[in-house]
Amino acid sequence: MASFIFNSALADEAKGAIDYDTDSFKVMLLTSTATPNKDTWTKRSDVTNEVAAGGGYTSGGAAVTVTVGAVDTANDRVDVSLGGYTWTTSTITARYAVYYKSRGGAASADELVAVNDFTTDKVSTGADFALAASTLRKSNPDPAIPRCIVTGK
Repeated sequence: MASFIFNSALADEAKGAIDYDTDSFKVMLLTSTATPNKDTWTKRSDVTNEVAAGGGYTSGGAAVTVTVGAVDTANDRVDVSLGGYTWTTSTITARYAVYYKSRGGAASADELVAVNDFTTDKVSTGADFALAASTLRKSNPDPAIPRCIVTGK
C-alpha cells in the first residue's frame, strides 16, 4: 500500500470542515496489522490497530504543526506540510502514521487527512522514534491532461 490522502478529506476540505491554517492536528501510529482504507475510513473512530499505549507512546498520538506554503505560480501548486514528531526514549513498532484533525473530544468527530506508509515496520527500542514531516501537494493539472471538468453556464 502506498501513502495517500483519505477521500473524505477532499470533501471535508471542500466543505470547510478542514482548515489547514487554523485547525488542530495530530498524528497517530498504527501497527502492520492495520489496513488503512481511503474510501471507508473517514473519522478517527474508523481507525484500527493503533500502536498500544506505553513505551513512550500515548493513545491518539501527538499534536503536530501543519503549515500551508506559499502558492507556487510557476508550477501551479501549493504544499501543505503535515508536521513531524519525535517520540523520545521510546519503544515503538509502527508501520503507518495517520494524520487527523483533532477536535479534542470523541474519535467519531475527528476528520482523517492522510496516511503515511513506511513500507516496512519502523522500530525504536529505548531510543527516539522520529517521524519526518509529510507533504500534501495541491496542484492544478497540466491543461493538456484534463482531470477536472467544469460545466454549466
